[in-house]
Amino acid sequence: MPEQLDLNLLRVFDALLQEGSVTAASERLHLSIPATSRALGRLRRAMNDPILVRAGRGMAATPFALRTAPRVRSLLDEASALISADREVAIGELERTFTIRINDGLAVTLATAAVEATATVAPGVVLRFVTEGSESAEALRDGSVDLDIGVGDIAAPDIRTTLLYRERMVGIVRADSPLGRRRRPSLRQLCQYPHVSASRRGRARGPLDDALDAVGLQRHVAAVVPSFAVAALLVSASRYVGLVPQRLAEQYGRTLGIRWFPLPTDLPEVEVRLLWHARLDADPAQRWLRETIRDALSAPRAEKPAVSARTAEHGGRPGTGA
Repeated sequence: MPEQLDLNLLRVFDALLQEGSVTAASERLHLSIPATSRALGRLRRAMNDPILVRAGRGMAATPFALRTAPRVRSLLDEASALISADREVAIGELERTFTIRINDGLAVTLATAAVEATATVAPGVVLRFVTEGSESAEALRDGSVDLDIGVGDIAAPDIRTTLLYRERMVGIVRADSPLGRRRRPSLRQLCQYPHVSASRRGRARGPLDDALDAVGLQRHVAAVVPSFAVAALLVSASRYVGLVPQRLAEQYGRTLGIRWFPLPTDLPEVEVRLLWHARLDADPAQRWLRETIRDALSAPRAEKPAVSARTAEHGGRPGTGA
């Protein structure tokens, strides 16, 4: 008679795939190593697959196990939501790993706020941040990603979304750049310096170029990098001009030795949104996490205007609070 799968076996499968080790999975599940090893044997018989195989000193998941893992995680999430839908969750005792997909440019500023907001009240919660591979909704559907934080929206009836905040782009230069001494450089002055463009898709052109075209100007993009974080690092070590989200400039301007300034043209604001799958809409733990992240990231911030040119001449640092 074929081995039957139950939720307990699926939990073992999930732990084995996440830990990649029988010993680590047993510790995670609070089971003995022999009991976990026996459960792995039952899983192998039920799924007709080795699940984990020896690879050097460790173990590696089989292709079948890797394909199956997201579906198992999704089933476990649905079961958890079904059981706990009408119950309160003891957040302080919660032990759960949430996978959050986020692009590098946002992670630089948002990951810190999210971790600080959750760690103080839920020390057993682990936030696992993964970078974007694509904006596909499938990762939310199959459970391999719990939350998606990014720019734009996914138009699908089973995907829920909420606006976290709106962000504006600002210009950045190295602290000793003559351009940084100006409170609000003109478009013509911006075009006198080489630019670095931040684009995960490798694009050199953006909304600023449209604004320049409208007044007969053109900038020289000397470098294209995959994220705003890399752009800020490059600007800090060169004479390039960069465009980054204002939060990044405010948070890391002083540390990196860069100054930021408002752009002399109106560029579209960027909407940063939080997305999740409908099956987790009522899950108390995930609902708590969504509300915690939203509150942490959408809290009003005191406006930090760029310091005037006169202040800059006396040692001030525009846009960094100096």
